[in-house]
Amino acid sequence: MLRMSVKKNLIFNMLYQALNMFMPLITAPYLARVIGAAGTGTYSYYYSIAGYFVLFGMLGVNNYGNRSIAMIRDDLHKLSKTFWEIYSFQLITASISLGVYILWALSVHSEERIIILLNICYVASALFDINWLFFGLEQFKWTSIRNASIKILSVMAILLFVQEREDLYIYIFIMAFSILLSQIVLWPKALKCVKWVRPEWFEIKKHIKSNCILFIPVIAVSLYKMMDKVMLGSLSSRIQSGLYENAEKIINIPIVFVNALGTVMLPKMSNLVARGKKELGQIYIRDSMQFIMGLAIPVTMGTAGIASNFTPVFFGEEFRDSSVVIMVLSVITLFNSWANVIRTQYLIPNQRDREYIISVIAGAIVNIIINSLLITRMGAMGAAIGTVFAEFTVMFIQTIFVCKKLPILKYMQDSWLFIVSGWIMFMLVWRIGRWTGETIIGLAIQVFMGIFSYTIVTWGLFFIFQRPRLQYIYDKIHKK
Repeated sequence: MLRMSVKKNLIFNMLYQALNMFMPLITAPYLARVIGAAGTGTYSYYYSIAGYFVLFGMLGVNNYGNRSIAMIRDDLHKLSKTFWEIYSFQLITASISLGVYILWALSVHSEERIIILLNICYVASALFDINWLFFGLEQFKWTSIRNASIKILSVMAILLFVQEREDLYIYIFIMAFSILLSQIVLWPKALKCVKWVRPEWFEIKKHIKSNCILFIPVIAVSLYKMMDKVMLGSLSSRIQSGLYENAEKIINIPIVFVNALGTVMLPKMSNLVARGKKELGQIYIRDSMQFIMGLAIPVTMGTAGIASNFTPVFFGEEFRDSSVVIMVLSVITLFNSWANVIRTQYLIPNQRDREYIISVIAGAIVNIIINSLLITRMGAMGAAIGTVFAEFTVMFIQTIFVCKKLPILKYMQDSWLFIVSGWIMFMLVWRIGRWTGETIIGLAIQVFMGIFSYTIVTWGLFFIFQRPRLQYIYDKIHKK
């Protein structure tokens, strides 16, 4: 079972992710009705383009910095020296990226030029982003409180100032500025964790290669995370972009919640590897995989089960076509969660960057090919299909790479109970949805019965088929 330090970090991170789940339940239906599908698509298109400049500004610093800090966090001098070296490199790349973005923004003469200029705040956030320091130090309490506070303030600002379709520009500014502010407020706390150590250029240079290596998977992942929206905006319509944006927004809610475990475990596993405690690491991975599958499977099945009733109630009639997109995208929760455990708890901590890079590049290639073939014909649905195949490709390749080091078959065997419970829950929720119709009360009944049925069936199957495992869990809980 997870140690208490990990559990505390996981609790803080999951509480923040729970807030991330709650906030879109307020803003998404409100914005869907205020700025509409076209406005949502316009925001999504230009936000995704700005996101690429942020990625190039950060390169692979988030993963590399997290891992590097975790390995030497017990030595203040090494910690401080490493931090300022990595941040100096980040400052250079982020400044170049921001400069190029500003030049591009000034060269655009379309009516949407102001949108590009407003997103300068978002691109500039890469200058101040040092989340990797706190993740490496496993100080998730501070980052969670910070993120939650900024998130609440941004939601309040949206509800207060965005009241009609012409307020799209205000919405874009609020979102971009909130990201910038969330990075700036980290610095007072950071300066208490490290001391100033003047970085030398020859010391900075030694981080370039490793950062660039880890940037390859970052940009590859972005090709099937963000390129969908860019390609939709270019090859289809802003309305199709809006349909996909809101569908993905719903899918991302459970994904970020489920993947909170990976954020917590990456520095922990990196530190264990550095200390040579591989057997303990194996235990963590086993428990993490069972925990994550126990969450991801019902989330996948439940989301698919309520999609047809949820979309018109939540977003309005203008977004009805998003329901099928949500059903298709729901499966990526399962693929992404499985791969997240392998990536954050084995590949990256063990510096197996090559395998990680190969998997995400393959996923990016699959996504671009399918998008190119299907988006012009199927719009948002084509982008959804491309994303599903991309996520499956990444998961499959990463699993193949680690199958000789990790008991993959055992992980699959441990998951069959969750799969059975998930299918039963899906059929029940879907039937209830056909009976209740498109109402808020009907949705509430679907969600309640889904959670209730999954819990009862899962514990029943555990009691019948895996009683020793159930006893093990009970003993651990009782002991704690």
